Amino acid sequence: MEIAVKQPLKATAVKVRLAALEGIWRAKSGHPGGSLSAADILTYLYFKQMNINPQEPQWQERDRFVLSKGHAAPGLYAVLALRGYFPVEDLATLRHPDSHLQGHPNMHLTPGIDMSTGSLGQGISAAVGLALGAKISGKPWQVYTLLGDGELQEGQVWEAAMFAAAKGLDNLTAIVDNNNLQIDGSITEVNSPYPIAEKFRAFGWHVIEIFGHCFTELEQAFEELKTIVGKPVCIVAKTVKGKDVSFMENNVSWHGSAPNDEQYEQAVAELKAKLAEVEG
Repeated sequence: MEIAVKQPLKATAVKVRLAALEGIWRAKSGHPGGSLSAADILTYLYFKQMNINPQEPQWQERDRFVLSKGHAAPGLYAVLALRGYFPVEDLATLRHPDSHLQGHPNMHLTPGIDMSTGSLGQGISAAVGLALGAKISGKPWQVYTLLGDGELQEGQVWEAAMFAAAKGLDNLTAIVDNNNLQIDGSITEVNSPYPIAEKFRAFGWHVIEIFGHCFTELEQAFEELKTIVGKPVCIVAKTVKGKDVSFMENNVSWHGSAPNDEQYEQAVAELKAKLAEVEG
């Protein structure tokens, strides 16, 4: 059982899911499955782990985050809004032509976005560059990047992984959102990247394996990474696609589909019940 101090984070993660789904529903477009699976990880990063200042998004000493699985932007936008980077009301404009919240993160439009992403495999390379730049400049800030497990099928991921280990980038943490599903089916059926942990270890990374919806395990993982010297860290987080919405959980059809009005109402009811449970 998780201790009481984790309750605010759990409640925040449910609010992130609610906010992400609202944006997708209003846009009639977006990626709910991976946004919901990553909500706890993103919540922990922005509300507990990262050294950031929402009132000064371009603060030079801030930690950096790169959403390598850029299609999960609704989840990231929800976290940024709830953290205070921009008004929560902006989430209703997701994917609208005049909105700063487009289908993939754009560092030139949205406060709090450190790198524009969308083409899978490239985000981790950008994160490696940021981490190397910090090392060369003698800066203390950390770099975090979130990848999808299907994204690991991209060769560029492994070039970046090899380079990060070769340069001893211990200021870099990659988190794999291992929900086992991608747009065309299970990652095993499409092109299996398993065993994920063993692959990163073989490339010279320190690897931590957790259940990505448990804040106690998240906290333990991020405490452990502080003790690692000379190696980048990979956290392989086992998650559930569409987490906390019954008809979306482990259902590949919700990778990139927006709910209709009836489905949205059901999802909101389930999430509000979850929120009441967590806060109660």
